[in-house]
Amino acid sequence: MKKFKPQHSRLLFIDKKIRDRAFPNCATLAEEWEVSAKTIQRDLDYMRTMLDAPMAYDAKMRGHYYTEESFHLPAIALNDSDLFAVFIAEKVLKQYENTPIYPRLQSLFAKIAESLPDKITIDPAQLNDRFSFFSTPHSIISEQVWETVFTALRTSQSAAINHAKPGETDLSARTIDPYHVVSFQGEWYVIAFCHARQDIRTFALSRINNAQLTGHHFNVPEDFDFQQTTRDRFGIQWSDKQHDVRIWFSPAAAPYIREREWHQGQELHENSDKSIIMSFTASHLLEIKKWVLSWGGMARVLAPPMLINDIRKELERSMGNYGGADEKRDHQTG
Repeated sequence: MKKFKPQHSRLLFIDKKIRDRAFPNCATLAEEWEVSAKTIQRDLDYMRTMLDAPMAYDAKMRGHYYTEESFHLPAIALNDSDLFAVFIAEKVLKQYENTPIYPRLQSLFAKIAESLPDKITIDPAQLNDRFSFFSTPHSIISEQVWETVFTALRTSQSAAINHAKPGETDLSARTIDPYHVVSFQGEWYVIAFCHARQDIRTFALSRINNAQLTGHHFNVPEDFDFQQTTRDRFGIQWSDKQHDVRIWFSPAAAPYIREREWHQGQELHENSDKSIIMSFTASHLLEIKKWVLSWGGMARVLAPPMLINDIRKELERSMGNYGGADEKRDHQTG
């Protein structure tokens, strides 16, 4: 038999006709679906041989029926390649197991697995031994905060939160209108209109101590476009400013820079010595500074001057941790 993959929607249509005891045949199904009788016959053959449909033909009724009344096709048709993709997705999503949604995802994957026909040949246990995913360190989020924020987002309802800034323990009471949620490098952020600041702010869910729905509903402004608002971001921070950034990377760093897209608007210029210069426009410089510092002596900011000065000051502070009286005192106390 030739290899073919019937349209799943057509298979579900045939399955429903049979389960409704309509006793469909090739001619009636072909006429109703507007395909050839040969196409329907291939579908029926596929259902019998590949999906193990307990199908028989009733000569008196001139149509097909199921010999097991409880049988029905799974709502999702997956082959080995599809199952492999599901397996990979489940592994990737393990990085979110600190969130309350992860048990639900596990349940969903279990339902998908249960819907698969017996002829699927991939052994998940074997794949487990051959694939590993190293997750980004992630923050710990209160289940109560998670549920409240996502309910507020889903129902367009304001939320009263207690939030702490990075490195601070004092909580600030805020009322927010959640517009958007972002997952970034192990942290979840809610982009929301802050009533206290009368502006859009970013709040890390891990820094929210408590959240309660207010019962007040809001409308997301028509001119709010998250993708457009954050188009020049580098990381999770952004603003309404624009900075033309130019960074030199040494020949040793150049291959690693080329193999990734670090910014959607980046442009690379290769110098004669195999070093490269990356150029892009960014709306915030904080995370660019951290990124450049991570490259050590293999990177040098050429513009803007503000970023150059910030990095110079940061390096001076770092050098202060490793020299002179401080170093001598550390040896003495150690």
